[in-house]
Amino acid sequence: MGPLPFRFRRPVNVGRKSAVTLMLGAFAVVVFLVTIFILTAVNRIADHTNNLDEQRSRATTSGAVHTFQDQLHATLNDYAAWDDAANFVYAPDGQDWIVSNFGDMTVNSDLFDVAILLDADRNVLMAYQDGHPVMWSPGEYFDASLWTLFDKAKSAGPESVPEATGFTATNKGISVTGVALVREKSGAIDLPAEKRRYLVFARHLDDDKVAALAETYVIGGLHFVGANEELPNAVEIRNVHGRLLAKLGWTPRKPGDVSYLQVRPLVYSAVAMVGLFFMLLLVAGTNTLNRLKADEAAARRLSMTDRLSGLMNRTGFFVALDEMVEEAARGEQSVTLLYLDLDGFKEVNDAYGHGTGDTLIRSVAAGLRMLVSEDVVLARVGGDEFAIAVLSVEPGGQATILCERILGFFEEPFVIGERVAVIGTSIGIAISPRGVVSGGELVRRADMAMYRAKDGGRSRSEYYKPEMDAEREERLHLEIDLRIAIERRELMVVYQPVVSAADGRIVGVEALARWNRKGHGPVSPDVFIPIAETSGLIDQLGLFVLHRACETLKRWPSLKLSVNVSPGQFRDPAFPQNVASVLRKTEARSADITLEMTEGYFIQNADRAKTSMAELRRLGVHIALDDFGAGFSSVGYLRQFGFDRMKIDKSLIHALDHERSAVDMLHATVALARSLDIPVTAEGVETDAQALQLRLTGCDQLQGYLFGQPMTADDIDGLFQRDERRAIFSLA
Repeated sequence: MGPLPFRFRRPVNVGRKSAVTLMLGAFAVVVFLVTIFILTAVNRIADHTNNLDEQRSRATTSGAVHTFQDQLHATLNDYAAWDDAANFVYAPDGQDWIVSNFGDMTVNSDLFDVAILLDADRNVLMAYQDGHPVMWSPGEYFDASLWTLFDKAKSAGPESVPEATGFTATNKGISVTGVALVREKSGAIDLPAEKRRYLVFARHLDDDKVAALAETYVIGGLHFVGANEELPNAVEIRNVHGRLLAKLGWTPRKPGDVSYLQVRPLVYSAVAMVGLFFMLLLVAGTNTLNRLKADEAAARRLSMTDRLSGLMNRTGFFVALDEMVEEAARGEQSVTLLYLDLDGFKEVNDAYGHGTGDTLIRSVAAGLRMLVSEDVVLARVGGDEFAIAVLSVEPGGQATILCERILGFFEEPFVIGERVAVIGTSIGIAISPRGVVSGGELVRRADMAMYRAKDGGRSRSEYYKPEMDAEREERLHLEIDLRIAIERRELMVVYQPVVSAADGRIVGVEALARWNRKGHGPVSPDVFIPIAETSGLIDQLGLFVLHRACETLKRWPSLKLSVNVSPGQFRDPAFPQNVASVLRKTEARSADITLEMTEGYFIQNADRAKTSMAELRRLGVHIALDDFGAGFSSVGYLRQFGFDRMKIDKSLIHALDHERSAVDMLHATVALARSLDIPVTAEGVETDAQALQLRLTGCDQLQGYLFGQPMTADDIDGLFQRDERRAIFSLA
């Protein structure tokens, strides 16, 4: 077939050109659309990045404002809860001290620039600003929120901190202002409400301080926003009444816009390779967004993770617990909280060092991970405290099984390098049925139950019961009254005679503390001594008994004195120095003093116990091992520490009347002491038969109700004055 006529060829050529044009047009449209899509995608990424940066700037600015307020609150607490302040502020001649320590400190101070001292009726006792006395009154200088803060601090209950802070408007601008009751560091104050005094500190937030905050927290262009200035993002500062005092704005960094301007020329220059470039931009944008999200998620995880154990920290735990409680309320389930406190961890930490203690914490965390499932919340909420939250339909049985596993885990010793640490745990259990109990209240209940478990013998679990609240309240009142009684020297010291087993003559006395609580009557030592130990009052109580007994001992020149020392006192590195101070002040003969200590502390803290005992022996006092036979009773530590006397626990003495093997145990115990050249005292003697058996066994001293109950010093005087050599009981 010959070539087509020309008239037929043209349409064909035109068709080809049209197709090419169509293809080019389509390609151009595709290129244009893809370019638009790319630019749109990059623009959205930039906007999202800008929004994230704005959110971070807002959070940082808000945090800076809160930190500014918290700094003043901390400073106010340091100055108001101060023993010296409690002395001088209420002293008639304390004005110079007040001006020197409060007023003069306002000059060129970055902590506070206004200091005011008020009485309970809002009368000004001192007012300084920038190092100079002021003539204005607080009501004229501050807005009305000052008196709201004052009333809040003044009306704080016994369980609340008598302090309040907030932003206020002043004649100079705005300031963070705080009001606090002047009191001792412990929080104690024994003045009636009408005689109390309150300290007011103010720290103005001006342009210089805003600039300093901007530099510290890396917030570009942080400044006060004018009343007519409109900004899309600003942090408001309001007083306690909700009144707007000021706004802080900043210069947006817009990192997304910067990135966008850098990418756009590349997009235009790469139109010819739009497909590949589109993919690259999409990947780059996605990666940037993912990285930002990953960084944010990582930062959130880091802020809620305990770095030592790898578990949730306290902040993360409370967030997770609140979410779990909400889920329980929606799903008709219950939340069970186990609150764990390690028993004996402090002793391990003190004995082996913080490195070993940290390793022990990590070991405990790893063990607990193995005991719980993945859906359980596990956290380290304190130094040696852990929390486990479980969401379940039937919480009781599951909690009991889990507690048994945990207690079984702690029965095994922890091997840390070449050291072996033996610790336990006390567990408090609280349940929020169907989420009706909030997370905070659940923690409080579990914590209370945990302390009940500790009081009940440790290494055990205890469920929360409503009556624990009343008991805790009573215990708190007991602690407060005991603190006051110790400070006012309202406790008394009684003395129980110690006699010679050979002839029944009184050879010494043991000093014991007694407390007749005002408005309630006598309180058993079994009640107030543990409270003193857990509240940190045992040091004051023990030194009071030792001081009073050493003073009284001068009335009985030929008698020896025994005084009990608690593990809490013995743990104090300054205890030997305190004993030396008492001996020096009372002029007591150290050779007449015997300090009695129980065996538990020597077992857990052997090295530290040796050091303390060596320092005490250099003073000339004797060391007795108390309650031997009631605990571990190791021959090894008897030889290791070389006690000056052993006191056999009364449980072994009472067993003489009921158990045939008790006599053999008694003989073995006394023979052991004799082999180590340690004299023996038997306490808790109540019958003639017991006294005779103990004398025949080889005990050289006896103590118990058979020879006299704890009595006053005047009663001992009567025995001593009649005839100090006369036997107060004649052994048949």
